[in-house]
Order: sequence, then structure tokens, then C-alpha cells
Amino acid sequence: MAMRPSTLNSKLLRDIRERWAQLSTIGFVVAAGIAAFVSLQATFQSLEQSRDAYYDVYRFGDVFATLERAPDGVAERLEEIPGVTLVHPRLVAPVRIPLQIDGAAASRQPPIGQVVGLPPDGEPALNGVLLLEGRRVEAGRADEALLLEPFAERTGIAPGDTIPVVMEGRLREIRITGIAAAPEFVYPAPPGQAVVPDDERFAVLWMDRQAVAPAFQMEGAFNDVVLRLSPSAVERQVLAEVDRVLEPYGGRGAMGRDRQRSNYFLEMRLDQLQALSGFVPILFLGVAAFLLNLVLSRLVKLQRGEIAALKALGYRDREIGGYYLKLTLLVVVLGTFVGLGAGAWMGRGLTGFFTSFFRLPLLEYSVPFSVVGPAFLVAAVFGLLGAFATLRGILRLSPAEAMRPEPPERYRPTILERLGVGHLFGPPGRMILRELGRRPVRLLLSSLGIALALGIIVVGRFSADAWDVILDRHYQQAYLEDVSVTLTGPVDARGIREVAALPGVVRAEGVRVTSARIHAGLRWRDVPIYGYREGDQLRRLMDAEGAVLPTPSGGMVLTETLAEILEVGIGDSVQVQFREGRAQTRGVVVTGTVDEMFGLQGHMRILELNHHLGEGPAVNTLILTVDEGSMAPLQARLAQMPVVQEVTEKMAEVRRVDELTAEPQRFLVLILSFFGSVIAVGVVYNNARVALSVRSRDLASLRVLGFTRREISGILLGEQAVQVALAIPAGLVLGRVFTGLLMRTLDPEEYRLPLMVSLETYAFATTVVVAAALVSALLVRRRLDHLDLIGVLKTRE
Repeated sequence: MAMRPSTLNSKLLRDIRERWAQLSTIGFVVAAGIAAFVSLQATFQSLEQSRDAYYDVYRFGDVFATLERAPDGVAERLEEIPGVTLVHPRLVAPVRIPLQIDGAAASRQPPIGQVVGLPPDGEPALNGVLLLEGRRVEAGRADEALLLEPFAERTGIAPGDTIPVVMEGRLREIRITGIAAAPEFVYPAPPGQAVVPDDERFAVLWMDRQAVAPAFQMEGAFNDVVLRLSPSAVERQVLAEVDRVLEPYGGRGAMGRDRQRSNYFLEMRLDQLQALSGFVPILFLGVAAFLLNLVLSRLVKLQRGEIAALKALGYRDREIGGYYLKLTLLVVVLGTFVGLGAGAWMGRGLTGFFTSFFRLPLLEYSVPFSVVGPAFLVAAVFGLLGAFATLRGILRLSPAEAMRPEPPERYRPTILERLGVGHLFGPPGRMILRELGRRPVRLLLSSLGIALALGIIVVGRFSADAWDVILDRHYQQAYLEDVSVTLTGPVDARGIREVAALPGVVRAEGVRVTSARIHAGLRWRDVPIYGYREGDQLRRLMDAEGAVLPTPSGGMVLTETLAEILEVGIGDSVQVQFREGRAQTRGVVVTGTVDEMFGLQGHMRILELNHHLGEGPAVNTLILTVDEGSMAPLQARLAQMPVVQEVTEKMAEVRRVDELTAEPQRFLVLILSFFGSVIAVGVVYNNARVALSVRSRDLASLRVLGFTRREISGILLGEQAVQVALAIPAGLVLGRVFTGLLMRTLDPEEYRLPLMVSLETYAFATTVVVAAALVSALLVRRRLDHLDLIGVLKTRE
């Protein structure tokens, strides 16, 4: 009995040598699942831990509020609000930076920026500043500033350089003393509706508050405030009290950390990563479990006589079951180790990609044990699930029963033969149909495995299709202008005519844009509201299907997602708290909804919006169409106008969005296509190898009877071809289902991907799966060509 473990271990090694290719493909599927789990989880945890450390060390605030202007003494009233532990009032003001950036496609557009005031010691009580290079600004110096790192990298600006800055219409030369970062600018996006970071056109300048305050008429006053709350504070109550205190001073609505722009985008990406890290690995490991069950069940079938001999020699069920359990765990453990290495490498690359979106200077990538441990556990659980049915069958098999060969399979005419069309397929075709008809469950499960592979590839290319639709609908069909010009304040029709008269301008129209908080009961959102002039043509309201909607004739049209959040419909009234003009709260009727793809906003007639704001006919955004070749001189002319705050060339913005979405799309397509190919090869190859093992005697007999290698290959591989053919339509449907599940992980408030998959994506996914199946077929065909006819025919009946 002492030799038993050695005997079974020798058998284990022999079986591994004989079936290494099959076991390797299963191991690769396990490795793919583990790699997906480790890379996504490690990236998620690295980003989350880095975010928490960054926020903690640099004192990121809990509540944020902007206002027109309030005396510094108002900050003391904010400190008295229950739950508030610290208040940091400050100056934040928009500026223009008429800087020419050589070599960039968008360099004609002057950058914009924000000045953020610093206390005399340079260390804010909240929202601290991390100095990365150079020195801090000196107290009392109005010509020195720290510059945000992404903008400095993009433009090549270094400490000691001087840049032009327009503050309240006056040009100043500002010396950059250092390069810095801050937790409130992890996502360096300009204020407004930007959906991607723009580190080429958005800069932050940290300057001494007292020195720069006179330039903005903010001596002894603040227009922005950050608060820290106690752990027991009720945020909703604090926000209400902050709004009450700041309302007389033009308060624009306080918001919690969850609505702070930079943190909002970071949290959205982390939520997506967390959802994917659970969905994708389970999919892969489920396929691995199916393959393990397939291979082990066929192995037991082929080794019935060996199992019977072992039981007759006194080996207990536990020992024999342990042998097959070792085989399962060996495949799982090796696959897990490969997956851990691949996942760690992929996770580093994925984390590096996210740093192009989010600047987390304390970021340290690692694969913690909290990821490694669950990876082993999850892989082992799925492996044991795959082997469970086989192990149970072993334990039920008596020695006498195992000594007898399995009864021959019963072949029946297929449905097609009973319908009288079987003769159309010929003898080889009928053999294929009958073999598949005997095992319909295996056929369906095998097709399902291949369909999953195809569906995964469809998911990988879906986002590229969706973004193509978004860019076309939003920028080419709804936004017909070439340039949009944001003004420093509202102007009347003369301002439109003045710009329309500039050389190169074909058409000029005006839009009134204002920020507001829309309430419906306890639900609210801070959104922009757009006012349109009747008869204008350069901005069109379009729904997700591409239909053009008429300009609102009264009341307000809401983005459909905004209406769902507020739980309002057509005919309902909402309370709109305007932030400009008289800053009044008005009741407005919802007259329609529009299924736009970007952001949350409201739309109304411009005269009605002007009335709510207590002003005459006025616009604060100009939209222009421009002659070809006139863009550069027009940009230069606009940059010199004091009333112009920002100039945005539409195609430059499109290129920026495409640039920041193309790279992750290529990465996702590459990884998921590889994973999908692994699954397809694993399913097709293992099915073909198992079929070859089970039917080797039949195929050898056919060779002896005169069938050629090509004909017996057609019989064996024809079964796999049927599986692939059934899997393709099912996989295309699954791909669409998976994309729908993926869309649920996206926050619909920022952008909404249309559920559209192009024919090119379906064709690409199908091509990858078919190619993987052909590779598998070639590998099996090689084994068929070397089939030992004499050895096979000597097998005991």
C-alpha cells in the first residue's frame, strides 16, 4: 500500500505527457480569467488607495461652493454650521493665456485657465498643493505663480519661464516659480461640459491671494469656499445651510465631494473597473470549468478499464478520486500562476493608461495579497465545479461495471433523414449529423463556449462604434458651427454683428448659456441651460435616433436622463434656481424631453431665459461658421478682443476626444480579442481532441475501408464546423447583450453610449473566432495524419 501514491503519481505524469496540449489550452483559459481578474482588481485597488492617500495628505475638501463675492467675515458664519469643522475661503477666477504652442493641431486656440488664490504661507487649509518642481510663490508677489503639471508638460513650460495671462481684460506677464498638482485637479478638465481632460488648453495658476485680489476686485472678499465636515455631519443639511448663508452673496449652489468635477470622473472610472473586474473573470472561468468537465469526463470514459483494475487491486474511491482531483488542481494552479504574471503585467499597463486621464502623484502600482488570494480561490472553485460531475461518476463506478466496455452508442436517423433529405448530405455528412444528434447537450455547450468568445470580442470593439456615433451625431449633425466663442459676459445683438463682420466669418449666431440648479422635490442637479434665438440654424436639438426637434416654444426641454433623475415628465413643473442676474428661483414647466448623448442640460427660448435672468436680449456665447483657410487669422483676431474669454475650434475638440478614446479602444480590442481567441481555441481544440480520442477506432476503421485522410478529417472536423456555425449567430446576440450589461456600468449623467454595433465589428469578431477554429483544426488534422491504425484497431472491444 505504501507504493500507491507513487503509482498514481506516475500515472498522473503519464497522462499529463499524453494530453499536455489539451490541458494547456484549459490552463490558458484559466490564465485568461485570472489575468483579467488580477489586472482589473490590482488597477482598481492601486487607484483607490492612491486616491485615498492623495486626498488625505493634501486635505481634499468635503463640500465646495462658488459665489459672486462675499466679505471674508462670512466665512465665520459658515464655521458655525453644525457638522462643519474647517472652512477655507479663497479666490478662484477665470483667465486667458494668449500663449502660442508650436506643433500642436489645436495650438491656434488660446489656452484658458483659473487663478486659485493661496494664503500668505502658501499652504491652504484645505485642497493643498503638491509642489513637484521649483519653489513656491513669495508672499506679496502678484507676478509669480505655480503651474498645473499636465499643462506644463504639454506646453514645455518650466520653472523660471514667463507666460502672458489676461486678467479682467488686462495683460500681465507671470513668472512660473514651480510646477504643482492638487487633488481637486486629478482630472484636469476646464469648467463646463468637457467630457475629456484637456491638458493642452486648461491651466491652473496658484498665486498669492492678497497680491492678486485687486486685479479681480476681491480685496477682503472671497468667491469660492471649501469646507471639511465631521464624520457625524449630515451632508444634505450642511449643503442647505451653506446655500442659505451664501444666497445673498450670489451663491451658485454648494455641492458635496461626489459632485466635484474631478472626483466625479475618477469615481465613475473606478466604479467601471470594479464592475468589469467581477464580470469578465467569471465569464472566462466558467468556460474553463466547462472545458475541465469535458476533458475529465472523456478521460474517465477512456480509462474505465484502468479505473476498474485500480479498484479491483484495492484502491479506494478516495484515492482514485484524489488522482483526478490532482489533475484538475494542477491545471488550475499552473493556469493561475501564468494568469498572475500576465495580470500583473497587464495591470501595470492599464494603470499607466489611467494616469493619462488622472494625475495621482502618490500612485504606486502593486498586486496585493488581497488580490492574489482570491484569484487562487476563485480559480480552484471553478476548477472543482468543472470536475465535480466527473469525480462523482468515478465514485459511483463499481469494479465489475467498469470492467465491461461501455455499451455501443445507439445511432438513429436524424430529423433531416426522417424528413427525407438526408441523402443530400452523403454518408460522411450523415455520420456527422448522427454523431451530433447523439450528444445534443455537448453540442449546445460547446457552441455556447465559442459564442461567449465571440461575444467578448464584440464587447471589445463596441465602444469604438459607439464613440463614432456620438462624435457624428453631436459634432457633425447637432453642432453645425466651426468655432464657438465664450464671452466674459452677456452682450446684445451688436456684439453678434461685430463678430459677424470679421474677415472669414460666414455666419454668426448667439446663444445664452447660464448655470442653474433644477429642483423637483428633494431631487436636484446643477446643469447648464441654453437659450436659443428663433430662426437660428447652427445648433439643433437632436435625439439619439438623429431626429431634429423644434426649438422649445415655451417652458423648458430637459435632457431625457435629467428628467428621469428628477422624476418629472412633460407638463410637470420644476423649480429653477438661477445663478446669474437676479439669482431668483422660478417655476418652469417641462414642455419636452430630448435624448441627447452628452451631459445634462435644459433648453428654452432665449427671450424667456433673458426674462428669468432679469436682462434684455443678450447672448454670452457666439457660434460661427468660417471660410476655409480663415481659421488661423480669425483665431488671432478673436484672441485680441477683451470681451472674448475662450475660443474653441470644433474639429480640434473632436480630435482631442478621438485621441483620448482611440488608445483605450485599441488596448481593449487587443486584449479581449486575444482572450476571445484563447477561449475559441480552447473549446474547439478540446472538443476535436476528445472526439478524436473517443472515435479513433471508428476513424481508423474508415481508413482501412478506403476513406482518405481528407475524408476522415472532414468527418471529425465537420462536427466542430457545425459547432462554430451554430455559435456565430448566438455569439453576435450575446455580444449585444454583453454591451448592454457594460453600458450599465457607465454613469449616464456625463455621456450615454448608444447601443449600436457596426457590421465591421460583427465581421471582425466572426473572423477572429473562425481563424482560431481553423488553427485548432490544423492542429487536430496533424494528429489525424499520424493516426496509428494498427495500434488503434488492437484496442479491446
